[in-house]
Amino acid sequence: MVGAAANSAEQAKRRKYESLDSSFIFVPFGVETLGPWGPEARALFKELSTGDPRAGSYLGQRISLAIRRGNAASTLGTVPRTGGFEDVLDFI
Repeated sequence: MVGAAANSAEQAKRRKYESLDSSFIFVPFGVETLGPWGPEARALFKELSTGDPRAGSYLGQRISLAIRRGNAASTLGTVPRTGGFEDVLDFI
């Protein structure tokens, strides 16, 4: 099911922080690395992106870019550090 991991992550975060003081507003934000967002992440995104129509686009792009950077860092972290940049190009 598409988005099941994001939904599961949101539920786990809600359980983890259920004892958080009620003076805080807590919204779990689950996003899968290949795109699907959890239901609470989508709801928060819609709430934050009302007003300027470009605001939602900019916020979505920033989140997408952060996920891609994390994926790249994870992938490059598996490459042995043996030499220069040429080794990375061989890997890709």
